[in-house]
Amino acid sequence: MSLSLQEIVQRNNLLHCIQCGICTGGCPITIKAPLNVRKYMREAAVLRKLEIRPQNELWGCTTCANCASRCPKQLKPYEFLVDVRSIVVEKGEVAPTIRDALESVYLNGNPWGRARGKRVEWARDLNVKHVSQGADVLYFVGCTTSYDPRVQSIAKSLVKCFNAAGVDFGTLGEEEGCCGSEVYHIGERGLFELLVEENMKLFSGYGVKRIVTNCPHGFDVFKNKYPSTDLELWHHSQFLAKLIDEGRLVLSKRVEKKVIYHDPCYLGKRNKVFDEPRKVIESIKGVTLLEFDRSRGRSLCCEGGGGRMWFDVPGPRLAEFRVKEAVEVGADIIAVACPFCLLTMEDAVKTTGNEERVQVMDIAELLSLAL
Repeated sequence: MSLSLQEIVQRNNLLHCIQCGICTGGCPITIKAPLNVRKYMREAAVLRKLEIRPQNELWGCTTCANCASRCPKQLKPYEFLVDVRSIVVEKGEVAPTIRDALESVYLNGNPWGRARGKRVEWARDLNVKHVSQGADVLYFVGCTTSYDPRVQSIAKSLVKCFNAAGVDFGTLGEEEGCCGSEVYHIGERGLFELLVEENMKLFSGYGVKRIVTNCPHGFDVFKNKYPSTDLELWHHSQFLAKLIDEGRLVLSKRVEKKVIYHDPCYLGKRNKVFDEPRKVIESIKGVTLLEFDRSRGRSLCCEGGGGRMWFDVPGPRLAEFRVKEAVEVGADIIAVACPFCLLTMEDAVKTTGNEERVQVMDIAELLSLAL
């Protein structure tokens, strides 16, 4: 059941909003869509009404958290928009692509419309054990990494790194379901709560204590939206940096490339993980690390989060700006640490005609080249 307007106002502390406009002024989506979260917040708090505007406004938000990082009153405008979305979702007033993604999560445990039985095809011939056989680490693969042919390479590279470092790990195999991050940020509260219950039951049943995921969205939702537990949560950039620091992951090969790193919003702005991915990249002999003008907490969103993988807003993609800048500074590789960033950046490389000038790689793929 969605929240009432009064509950939304109280939950998001909207009466503390001073209408400074910093949230709207710093929103990357305003480059291409008329999203004005400040006006929405004023309507709700002062006028006590919500006028749901065209879909490109409400669904334009990528939940990148740029607004929250800049708000002088420590509000989270993107969370307010998620609450507004929950009203729309409950009424069934969503785009067919979003509806289909949610339905697939409920039926198949993933938003991509793929059968649960195909979730482990990426691991064929890799001899990856199920966590029930006993493992120090649960590798939570995630939906996009499990099913997308391009992104499966991240999982395979990570397994190679784990094996090289002697990490005792396992997966949930076909039992793994959606983490619920995009479900939550789309606004489907009931389905999200169901996923949390199912996943927590799995973790508890198999005695999971430590989880590594290569998806910042999974990392974020487990850390910040699931019930507080003793689970030890790691994004793969953090875990790989730890293995390198401990001398367990020895890099013997040189990679003579200029690499520019793109900070994923859910890893950087939302969870302040900035140094570890760079440490992983800089540990590779021969690599020259470059930086975007807008990096770390100022990183430009790729437009993959907040359900935007299933809803497109017309206009140039922000990822295209990133690709063009990477080419201008002479980068050979755009390094990412997120499945969504990998896909949006690769699409942008194609749409900007830069296939011959720059390529996109996850840090795990990059690291596996040096083993």
